[in-house]
Amino acid sequence: MLARATQIPLQLSTTTVRSRSNGRSNPSSPFLLPHSTSPGSAPLRFRSPPFLPKTKITAASTVPMAGNLTELSDESDFDSVLSPDGYLSICGFGSLLSEKSARSTFPDLQNFRVGAVRGFRRVFAHVAPIFFERGIAKEETGEVSSLSVEPCEVETLIVTVFEIRRSEVPSFIERENEFRFLAVVPESLEGTPFAAPAVICARYSDDEFFRIRCKGSTEIFFQRYGRYNINKIWRDDILPCRVYLRHCVLAAKNLGETAYDNFLDHTFLGDRKTTIRQYLGSTGFGIMEEEPPEALKTRYGG
Repeated sequence: MLARATQIPLQLSTTTVRSRSNGRSNPSSPFLLPHSTSPGSAPLRFRSPPFLPKTKITAASTVPMAGNLTELSDESDFDSVLSPDGYLSICGFGSLLSEKSARSTFPDLQNFRVGAVRGFRRVFAHVAPIFFERGIAKEETGEVSSLSVEPCEVETLIVTVFEIRRSEVPSFIERENEFRFLAVVPESLEGTPFAAPAVICARYSDDEFFRIRCKGSTEIFFQRYGRYNINKIWRDDILPCRVYLRHCVLAAKNLGETAYDNFLDHTFLGDRKTTIRQYLGSTGFGIMEEEPPEALKTRYGG
């Protein structure tokens, strides 16, 4: 059984739920460069993260898991979190903050709405092959990362929640195959638990992905990742894909001020210190002014 969240109204002001790592500056972060807005200042250059040497896929990336989380390991496990009428609730925390994006993936989704999930933070810490496929990954600067979430007791995320049919579960699993599927109980912004649990896509590990999702097959791994010259998925030395980050920020902004501020202040780079607000004000300055490639303007338009 899933443990129901205690019904406590969410306190979303910056003084109550903002992580202690938030602030206007973070000089200890390896991802930040000074940002100057003075007239005539030189354009900002990206500090390329020190890429890891090629390693065997069996090296696991470990992140502590909260003890009361339920992992959905097989397709049949998803049946335990279906609603009585056979629908699965999904939490969107990145591109799925956009209803347009969600409907492009799940055209028949129902009941798209805003909610909150306690005890998780967003982190840009895994390489996404779709960015290479679409030509928006910048390998030379390390701007190749997508979003996942991971347990973090002091954090609360504003997310979207929507329902899909049971028949769409296999394609959902395939689309998000690099993630760990966790069952959570979202809440309204007033702190009322939702009637049904939802699935959220959390950080996995390279070892588990290779052993379980790839069944120990180097050929399967090559088809999914290796052909893009990706030999390690989960890593903390990469930066957000620029087009994707802009899309997520715009999607959060479209949900309102609470969701927008929550995304900026409770989404982190791989160092788990630098917030997206800090990043966009320094090294990532200018990302929000960049237009996506013409062919992707609708898909990544917020």
